[in-house]
Amino acid sequence: MTLLAFGINHKTAPVSIREKVAFPPEKIESALQDILQQAAASEAAIVSTCNRTELYVGVNDDNHNHVIEWFQSYHNLSNEELNPYIYTHHDNAAVLHLLRVASGLDSLVLGEPQILGQIKDAFHTASHAGTIGQQLSRLFQHTFTVAKQVRTETAIGASPVSVAFAAVRLARQIFSNLSEHTALLIGAGETIELVARHLHEQDVKHIIVANRTVERAESLAKGFNGEAIALADMPERLVDADIIIASTASQLPILGKGAVERALKQRKHRPMFMVDIAVPRDIEPEVNKLSDVYLYTVDDLHEVIEEGRQSREEAAEQAEEIIINQVEHYMGWLRSLTAVKTIRCFRSQAEHLRDEALEHAQRQLTAGKDPQQVMAELARTLTNKLIHQPSVQMHHAAYNGHEDMLESARILFSLDETETDN
Repeated sequence: MTLLAFGINHKTAPVSIREKVAFPPEKIESALQDILQQAAASEAAIVSTCNRTELYVGVNDDNHNHVIEWFQSYHNLSNEELNPYIYTHHDNAAVLHLLRVASGLDSLVLGEPQILGQIKDAFHTASHAGTIGQQLSRLFQHTFTVAKQVRTETAIGASPVSVAFAAVRLARQIFSNLSEHTALLIGAGETIELVARHLHEQDVKHIIVANRTVERAESLAKGFNGEAIALADMPERLVDADIIIASTASQLPILGKGAVERALKQRKHRPMFMVDIAVPRDIEPEVNKLSDVYLYTVDDLHEVIEEGRQSREEAAEQAEEIIINQVEHYMGWLRSLTAVKTIRCFRSQAEHLRDEALEHAQRQLTAGKDPQQVMAELARTLTNKLIHQPSVQMHHAAYNGHEDMLESARILFSLDETETDN
């Protein structure tokens, strides 16, 4: 079986393409099961975030194209629409890619920690869907260990830069003093929680959290002395918001141009700063055409994030060395699987010879033969039986000039021929 990793990310595709191939969380399990049924894959996991959609799949060598074709069909995209943006990695390269992603080396924010949690979620979802087998299970467990090692042994996470941090930093560039402004946060997931924490640390005047599940919004807002509202009440509260940051899992925009226009009139055109971190987008792109609105998407945060990148570059080089070594560890384990059947066969053969010799010895003891003689014969017989076939094959190898086979035998049996020279 071959390991295949493929997908698109923030480096290869703009948000307008990424949102077309994002998997809604509630549909990932059924999609995974469909991959196994329709694309003839044996294992599969899906990582779908605002910055990337990636599939990790165990396939037969001739099924690579089937999986990618399934991906295109599932999202109703043609080759022409998808091919310019998609990347594929096989075996070693696939392992390397996943380790880099989990360690934050392939992220929009170098070294950001959120992606590891998202990969863990992807693994648990695939496990629950029943699409994780031996190969991917070992790969993901190995990935979690390596990512932890990278965090422990390097300073990759030393600078507190994330998409959430970048969004708040950008808000400070628009409004120098956040203590005079109100922030409306749309969604209540991990990213919005990070945004709320950073805003609270910057002494923002007031935080309003809007979410479909009001209880979740209340739980988040409570930690920052904020206010929770239902998503349906958001349009009428836009007038209060100087800063709007959105990150939900909605498949359709939540905030439209009309609602923003009405809010601007009520605000007498006081400026509104908006960051849409979601993929698919939560805020209609047309909102950016309005005067007095500063709308940024996750792709616009590159410049802000770049400021914190330099401090992590050296740590990233150290992390790359760790990852390269750990790729070989995983591939070594994978290669060792090919020996399992041979080892089992060898052990079974040895046990069969042992049982035969033991049965013969027991009959001799029952017949009243001297136990010492029986034990000596058992040891001699068993030794001869165990070394007979290897000895025959080594003679044949020497006769046919297969010195490489003899060298393999020396390694396999840990032979030191100098011990027999005397």
